[in-house]
Amino acid sequence: VQLVESGGGLVQAGGSLRLSCAASGIRVGENFMAWFRQTPGKQRELVASITRGGVLNYGDFAKGRFTISRDNAKNMLFLQMNSLEAEDTGVYLCYIVPLNYWGRGTQVTVSS
Repeated sequence: VQLVESGGGLVQAGGSLRLSCAASGIRVGENFMAWFRQTPGKQRELVASITRGGVLNYGDFAKGRFTISRDNAKNMLFLQMNSLEAEDTGVYLCYIVPLNYWGRGTQVTVSS
């Protein structure tokens, strides 16, 4: 199993980024998947999740700004992030819930 995140970078406050998670060894569409983030001084927290059946869940800070999605044909998970704030700075990680398996993450830095 492997998860490889990409799409992070430096963006100004108010900007957008789209994160991608390429999976191998598992089928994204057949697993409960999630994005977490590790921000400075805070514990790792849930950003968004998507169940096998497509039920979505978001952390309170992500509601209305972030959107989780997947492409079963490409076997990829995505996170569209809009209206980014400096507080969103951190490492964003892709996660397979039933396997408790983490990707290495991608750094997002939002300048104010």
